[in-house]
Amino acid sequence: MKVVRTIAEVREELEPLRANSIGLVATMGALHEGHMSLCHAARAECETVVMSIFVNPAQFGDDADLASYPRDEARDLQFLRTNAEEDSGVEDVDVVFIPSAEEMYPPGFQTWVDVTELGSVLEGKFRPGHFRGVATVVLKLLSIVDPNIAYFGRKDAQQVEVIRQMVRDLALDVEISSIPTVRDADGLALSSRNAGLTAEERRRATSLFRALQTRDASRARTVLAEAGLEPDYIEIIDSDGRKLLAGAVRVGSTRLIDNVVLKGDHT
Repeated sequence: MKVVRTIAEVREELEPLRANSIGLVATMGALHEGHMSLCHAARAECETVVMSIFVNPAQFGDDADLASYPRDEARDLQFLRTNAEEDSGVEDVDVVFIPSAEEMYPPGFQTWVDVTELGSVLEGKFRPGHFRGVATVVLKLLSIVDPNIAYFGRKDAQQVEVIRQMVRDLALDVEISSIPTVRDADGLALSSRNAGLTAEERRRATSLFRALQTRDASRARTVLAEAGLEPDYIEIIDSDGRKLLAGAVRVGSTRLIDNVVLKGDHT
């Protein structure tokens, strides 16, 4: 597993490997088994797997949220190595790209990607500018790595659709693959943000998945109200050709999102 920190190093590392397939797993670090599910999927389909670890400041509208986002590079790299050891020494990631903010947004940077309609509703409404930051950094990563397939988690269903729209609109030659959400035993979707929950907040956070499992927006709001939570939204959305019930809620200072496939639409 090679760790690189500049765009030039990534391109140099990948140049001799371009005859074969390349998969990209874009992350903001604080790695967990949900991220590893993306890596496993990439390894099953691609000869080379690249993971990016970059806490993208452009997708944070709140400086305090950006400052509090978990960062532990040494722990993330050890997590990847430990997973490789547990998989009989087979590494799921070949190249880890860990750029600085200055590497991704050098002085004078002024080009942004804005998926105007999909990026302005739901998460986009409550986090103005969020998807502009997401689309811009994902496009830049796709340009740098030039993968055959890029992998994203279905927990972030709206993000997946924003990225797919960008890929279609800009005629990018890449496949976007969405991978099922990984959950803890109590149903809570794995998320880097879960680390910010206290024990009591974590218990309450499980009500989001229980609420969505009603597969009814009104009943879902009732379940959340019983847990003392007010959702930002509970809405039906389309993703991967399926209808989902998606929701977002703040538990303490931690904002969580999740979704479930509606019954009768499990294609």
